[in-house]
Amino acid sequence: MKILVINAGSSSLKYQLIDMDGEHVLAKGNCERIGVGGLITHSTADGKKIKIEREFPSHKEAFLAVIEMLTTGEGKVINDMKEISAIGHRVLHGSEVYKVSTKITDKVIEDIAAFKDLGPLHNPPQAVAMKACQEVFGKDTPMVAVFDTSFHQTMPEKAYIFGIPYEYYEKYHIRRYGFHGTSHRYVSMRYGQLKGKVEGTKIVTCHLGNGSSITAIKDGKCMDTSMGFTPLDGIIMGTRSGGVDPSVLTFIAEKENISPSEMSDLLNKKSGFLGISGLSSDARDLVNAAHEGHHRAKLACDIVRYQIKKYIGSYAAAMGGLDAVIFTGGIGENSGELREEVCEGLEFMGIELDKELNDSIHGEEKLISTGKTEVWVIPTNEELLIARDTKEIIEQ
Repeated sequence: MKILVINAGSSSLKYQLIDMDGEHVLAKGNCERIGVGGLITHSTADGKKIKIEREFPSHKEAFLAVIEMLTTGEGKVINDMKEISAIGHRVLHGSEVYKVSTKITDKVIEDIAAFKDLGPLHNPPQAVAMKACQEVFGKDTPMVAVFDTSFHQTMPEKAYIFGIPYEYYEKYHIRRYGFHGTSHRYVSMRYGQLKGKVEGTKIVTCHLGNGSSITAIKDGKCMDTSMGFTPLDGIIMGTRSGGVDPSVLTFIAEKENISPSEMSDLLNKKSGFLGISGLSSDARDLVNAAHEGHHRAKLACDIVRYQIKKYIGSYAAAMGGLDAVIFTGGIGENSGELREEVCEGLEFMGIELDKELNDSIHGEEKLISTGKTEVWVIPTNEELLIARDTKEIIEQ
């Protein structure tokens, strides 16, 4: 069975074609600049790489280009689009309605579009992409929606309700939702496979990249997570502020005469690593600059590592213990320096990092500790999890 996995944005369409017999990627690529030009990059498992400029007036033309790439020319990996058994779509927000992955119907697409207030940048274009996908592949090709928020729907009420008048939760569904759920679910499931059990486990998963979140997982279920109503909450990120005293926002707004939309832009696009360092939103740039004596770059590095450490400690307290810390995501998988500094001082929790092993690991699955509480690097694979969910649902 071959499954096409789609991650659509307002101007992009990322894809992977996965052969579920062996779970290996046949081809992957990205259609960029949809609506404002067009560029498709495509690569195959045997190393072929293709880049073509082409106009994509809409997502429909992008899907047509994907089919062309997969079935013809140098990047061909299948003979016909009919070889694609199903399509799995990554969706940002399922509100409180979609607690698990769901087969896509017209009603599901309408709901995803209707959640635009909760996911204004992602949900509307993802709904548009689903409709375009139906046009190109036909409604007979089953599609499945896999929601970033669904894994976190097991959080207890005490973890997801904010300290504001309860009526706003009732009226507007304002609560902690959490994001990166597909990644947190994948690495926690992989840990369960490695240990041969899920029940009785208490782990903290750290998805660290340009966007980052940390999740407490007990018995395979999310108990709490750092991102909140939006992906802005939690630790500092590439350009996002993370959690901030709300009074800071009103203070700045009054002093600078900033509108709500301008404040949102400041917090989402001008803060975090970039805002603190004044240098870059890329953690690699900050590490290099910190080594050269750049104070604010080092400060940004120190802040994020301190915050991660605090979340690990608080989540261990919330779960009543800790069996493992898992690092994943671009930074989590590749920065031995970050992992070392986060774990430093946590020996009282049974965390003892193997420094030599930690320094040697870059994007590999490995146990990197010797203490009672394990520390793992487990590369995430959200596309594979989406494909697995899709296969499971269409076979029901």
